[in-house]
Amino acid sequence: MKYYAKPLSKLISELSRLPGIGGKTAQRLAFHILSMDEKEALALAESITEAKKNMKYCSVCGNLTDTDPCMVCSDPARDRSVICVVETPRDVAAMERIKEYGGLYHVLHGAISPMEGIGPEDINLKQLIVRLQQEDVQEIILATNPNIEGEATAMYIARLVKPSGIKVSRIAHGVPVGGDLEYADEITLLKAMEGRREL
Repeated sequence: MKYYAKPLSKLISELSRLPGIGGKTAQRLAFHILSMDEKEALALAESITEAKKNMKYCSVCGNLTDTDPCMVCSDPARDRSVICVVETPRDVAAMERIKEYGGLYHVLHGAISPMEGIGPEDINLKQLIVRLQQEDVQEIILATNPNIEGEATAMYIARLVKPSGIKVSRIAHGVPVGGDLEYADEITLLKAMEGRREL
């Protein structure tokens, strides 16, 4: 990027480090930011700085929050007998969008992946066990991703928790609404068959 001025080159370089942002998209974003009026650009920079400075992990569930405990954990209307276990704070946001789940969450901040050297001690699993011992939890819903790491994590947690008598369930996987069977892979179809229900 020798043909760009140093500040622009640095901006493009930093933007391209973001997930899902390639070189061309980073260039487009950089030029867009430079075309914004100064007030808008400063507001964007301020919001990034403020979010980075003020956001932290909830001491109870591990979700991203600006208050501790987070809004979900401190909401008295939530069902405290059910905990939905997810991999990332983004998963909490996805579950909240459906507006059907009224229980609590636990964010693992990852999944077990022996290939990458990530074991149970490297994710937020110990805090989940502590919560299950201290709170009156009747069910945990394992909502880890439907990939090898997510399945391994779900199976590990299920084996760990089941002896305590707490109900352990797994979210269903299968063909997405609006999807065509011919484009679904074998594992997706297998999970859809396993999760079938009577009408």
